[in-house]
Amino acid sequence: MPLPPFPFDNSYARLPDDFFEHSRPTPVSTPELIHFNVPLAEELGIDTSDADEAELAAVFSGNRVPEGAEPIALAYAGHQFGNFVPQLGDGRAILLGEVIDQDHKRRDIQLKGAGRTPFSRGGDGRAPLGPVVREYLLSEAMHALGVPTSRALAAVGTGESVLRNRPEPGAILTRVAASHIRVGTFQFFAVRQKTDSVQQLADYAISRHYPAVMFTDTPYLELLRAVVHKQAELIAQWMSIGFIHGVMNTDNVAISGETLDYGPCAFMDTYHPDTVFSSIDMMGRYAYGNQPDITYWNLARFAESLLPLIDEDKPRAVEKAKEVLAEFSSHYEAEWLRLMGAKIGLESPAESDRELIQDLLALMAANELDFTRFFRELSHLAAHPDNDTRITTMLRTQEDWNSWHPRWLARLEQESDSPGKRSDRMLRTNPAIIPRNHLVERVIQQMEGGNHSLFHELLDQLRDPFATALDGTPHTQPPSKNEKVQRTFCGT
Repeated sequence: MPLPPFPFDNSYARLPDDFFEHSRPTPVSTPELIHFNVPLAEELGIDTSDADEAELAAVFSGNRVPEGAEPIALAYAGHQFGNFVPQLGDGRAILLGEVIDQDHKRRDIQLKGAGRTPFSRGGDGRAPLGPVVREYLLSEAMHALGVPTSRALAAVGTGESVLRNRPEPGAILTRVAASHIRVGTFQFFAVRQKTDSVQQLADYAISRHYPAVMFTDTPYLELLRAVVHKQAELIAQWMSIGFIHGVMNTDNVAISGETLDYGPCAFMDTYHPDTVFSSIDMMGRYAYGNQPDITYWNLARFAESLLPLIDEDKPRAVEKAKEVLAEFSSHYEAEWLRLMGAKIGLESPAESDRELIQDLLALMAANELDFTRFFRELSHLAAHPDNDTRITTMLRTQEDWNSWHPRWLARLEQESDSPGKRSDRMLRTNPAIIPRNHLVERVIQQMEGGNHSLFHELLDQLRDPFATALDGTPHTQPPSKNEKVQRTFCGT
């Protein structure tokens, strides 16, 4: 049976025509449903109870545009690896429309890989299966880890090949996001000196994401402050789980504070702040340890776009923006300390604990310890703090650990929780499982051969990442030397 109408209310399509281009999905030959996220569909108010897989595949491939949709490709610009490109836009993504979900929040529904748009710049507008699978697994894993993120509603195989370095199976991802407004969206109008359009976009973003600032005396300065704080919190969460975005261009920075655009992203295995996976990041601009500084740089570009709205006098506007941008560092550092303190069992970490945490990270780098596994083992150790055999067997040398371990125990004695409660709290903070690179690559290889079983198995486990039942199971283990993934790739 056909799907009932989606509860569309397409506010972005009511903005002026230069904000987007009307663009319908290009039909594919033989759409086949790979996975459909039923709980998310229910959350969005989309009734799929009577729909079969063929109907879902038709709708979420773009072959059948649902009633009430207004398909558009969004306009935006962006700094890509520090170089400004005045026009980018959705070259392979089409926004079907927006729904108001069960929590009364507005959500975008977008098809990624749905064919060429006016912004495709000579590209094919398609997505290979690999990047679709990667985004599905990683975005759903991030959601389960409590990190603000876009979500995956559906993945559909197209039955067609996509030519990249080699012919690859094609696929389409249905992505759900709080919005797709980016720093680059503001830059698109700012570089054209369309101040009225910048103001329209700012008013729209305020109404949609930060309505409280609407009633302040300086709403556009407060919009900047809200986005600065949201990004500081988001990046601190990335750092606390070892996530590396890989392409932190300004067109990938969501005003909503969600993680957006999973390209050559990855979770670290072995901890090191210089870790880079992206095949296109030759200079390490977006390395793990650089993410806070790059975020500040991106936010400065956002501030530049807002200057005419902040104050008519440019020097005064610059000074006001600088004052707000300066809050990024303190906000990020406070959030990082809170999250990393929780990872080592501290309920209320103090500034004096920063050295303890940093010394631990230095120990981890020197011993080439697996980021996720080490913190999970530390969580178990907290229940029996003197029995550190499982930790010491991971170390190359025990010298640094023998210095750090007593300091940690002494600090824990200042906390009020019992060892058992502390361990339980840490086990709800430090995941047992992440979408490890070698597993994601294995899933992709199997799916290219038509076997989807590992995808479904891994996805089910990633949706409950803190489950103690997962400890020690195969998908929680670091890669062997031969399994390590050195590079991840963008799908364009």
